[in-house]
Amino acid sequence: MKHLPKHLRPRWRYLAVELEAWPDADVSRDDFQRSLWFAAQNLLGDVGSADADLRVVDFSFADGAGEVIVRVRRGEVERGRAALACVSAVRDDPVRVSVRGVSGTMRAAEEKYLGRTAEVSADERVAFGGDSRPAFARGDRVDVDVEGSFVGATRLDCE
Repeated sequence: MKHLPKHLRPRWRYLAVELEAWPDADVSRDDFQRSLWFAAQNLLGDVGSADADLRVVDFSFADGAGEVIVRVRRGEVERGRAALACVSAVRDDPVRVSVRGVSGTMRAAEEKYLGRTAEVSADERVAFGGDSRPAFARGDRVDVDVEGSFVGATRLDCE
């Protein structure tokens, strides 16, 4: 079977996406892809979802923070961004999804927009609610472990 000529091949854009969740969240590539397809289908319908053809091509997630590259057809970037904005949870773990940028190649998306995920420190204890509690810090944001669940706070809240 012959390849299509270059002018007939589909053109793609790559969305560099940042993920953030609670430190104990377990988010896998397949689960995120499923949530993205479900959000796109609910927002755009079957035909619109097929036109956008959203696909996770690169995925990394650990300790509640991650980076993803999502492939979308060239004319469907705004619809792809809208579908990503509709993803609020992966399985039962709430996530924050934000698009850092759009690029024409995967390499450019990685170089320009990815690689700046905040590091998580797991050995920190903070004073919160009158007690000393374990916490996970990401820059100025702190996730305080309160009786098995997390509370989002800032450094100013933990003094």
